[in-house]
Amino acid sequence: MVVRWLAGLLCSLILWCCFVPASRAEDVIHPYSFSNGQLKGRDFSGQDLRASDFANANMERANFSSANLRGGVFSASVMTHVNLHGADLSSAMVDQIDFTSADLSDAILAESILLQSTFNQTNITGADFSHAILDGAQARELCDRASGTNSVTGVATRDSLGCG
Repeated sequence: MVVRWLAGLLCSLILWCCFVPASRAEDVIHPYSFSNGQLKGRDFSGQDLRASDFANANMERANFSSANLRGGVFSASVMTHVNLHGADLSSAMVDQIDFTSADLSDAILAESILLQSTFNQTNITGADFSHAILDGAQARELCDRASGTNSVTGVATRDSLGCG
């Protein structure tokens, strides 16, 4: 069981490396590290946190609305009741996350890795999952309640998930 989990994580990391676009000199950023942090209830709304590390952090009830989180690492973090409305999580590692009761409405998760994450009672209205890497069961579950169109990308949630 552990070997299978490690193999899945390794595959996730390899895929993530392939999907992260190369940077131009003018795009160089200075990411922050919140790894293993206690960030419960913190307000990060509207902030530019590209490529920041939030791995293994407790972010229950944190506010990331309209934040730029492109290329961030959130692996194995607690994100229950988190507000990600309108956040950009493109090319992010958001694997092994519990999104129970989270607000992902109008969020952009294009090209993100979402393997082994759970979406119980999560609002995904207008979220864009284009080219995101999901487990088959996750995609089917999300398709059952997918609706809306992302206000930034113009992509319908059902289309971004490949719902039939």
